[in-house]
Amino acid sequence: MDFSRVALSQDDQAFQDELRALLAELVTDEVIRRDRETGENFDETVHLALGERGLLAADFNEESDGGFSAVRRRIWDLEIGRAHTPWFHWGTTAMVAHVVAKFASDELAQEVMPGVLAGHIRLCLGYTEPDGGSDVATCKTRAVREADGSSWIINGAKMFTSNAHNAQYVFLLTNTAPEAPKHQSLTMFLVPMDTPGIEIQGLRTVDGDRTNIVYYSDVRVDDRYRIGEVNGGWTVMRVALDAEHGVMEPDSQGLQKIAMMSEHGLLMAEAADRAAAILGAASPDGSRRIDDDAVQYRLGRSIARMEAALSTPEMYGRVAIVATMREVAPELMDLLGPAALLPAETPGAADDGAAEHVFRLSVPSGIYGGTLEVFRNMIATHALGLGKPNYSPPASKTR
Repeated sequence: MDFSRVALSQDDQAFQDELRALLAELVTDEVIRRDRETGENFDETVHLALGERGLLAADFNEESDGGFSAVRRRIWDLEIGRAHTPWFHWGTTAMVAHVVAKFASDELAQEVMPGVLAGHIRLCLGYTEPDGGSDVATCKTRAVREADGSSWIINGAKMFTSNAHNAQYVFLLTNTAPEAPKHQSLTMFLVPMDTPGIEIQGLRTVDGDRTNIVYYSDVRVDDRYRIGEVNGGWTVMRVALDAEHGVMEPDSQGLQKIAMMSEHGLLMAEAADRAAAILGAASPDGSRRIDDDAVQYRLGRSIARMEAALSTPEMYGRVAIVATMREVAPELMDLLGPAALLPAETPGAADDGAAEHVFRLSVPSGIYGGTLEVFRNMIATHALGLGKPNYSPPASKTR
């Protein structure tokens, strides 16, 4: 396996330099502070500025259609993460936009796609329901077609619709045939968020992020907003789910992002670097905590685990990164002492709350797109070819 650095051409080096300078200008300390405060992982000013410069379109499109080359796409992903850009909403928007481009009518695609690439239109996900858990196919949100067939009436509720309040459309999973088997009863819609009957309520997660519960009460949607066939929603949704789950085909140059959640891994690596610097600093009497054999062992073990996780690809990497965050963050906090329990921007915080933030972030990160247990089952059944798990109680023994 070749781990050598890619030698950048003059043009690619100039692109990296210009992008880094642009992000330094856009992603200010105030933008980062506001993002921590709101927990939205989104900044409209930054988003629109990148769209105006054609960078959203370049990230969305293939190279053959005017998008980034493999090298520039890798530069883009790295610099976006290094700048701590409030960015996760674009990933969701781009994922849904690819589905729209593939399955929607030409009329709907023409309505949505230019605004997406310019940054003015954002898209969010309406999958999970209050009592549905990770099995989104148990959808109870009902869409009933009106007699003339021109529109639908939708009623239900969705949980964890992150950035619904910043989005113009929701990619909404509905049940259109409640008597049919669950994977044959689903229909997808791209519903305008300003449609009467939609109510958004904000929710805070343990890591400080904002997500939403969205209620749909007699929401009337024109049939032209349907994505794919009636009761064929699972086929449509599988494309988006594969992208969300990190099931990605490697490119021929090996430059693609190694795994979903790699941005979270970057935050973990930065927290480890901060901890190492603090532990290696000399106290007034000249002693260093890093000189203790136990500290060296625990810090070294944490960094080794982190490096292994960051080198793990695809959905394996998604599991490895989050599981390692849950192991490493409390270890770093314990090494740094009680002051590491304080969050960012709190006076006296050992590392400005870096490890504490990773610790809290690791909890919801193991739920996004499905729990770690769901992903482990996917790896077992789809990647390793093992049988499906059997959760039924053991048969009682006969005497």
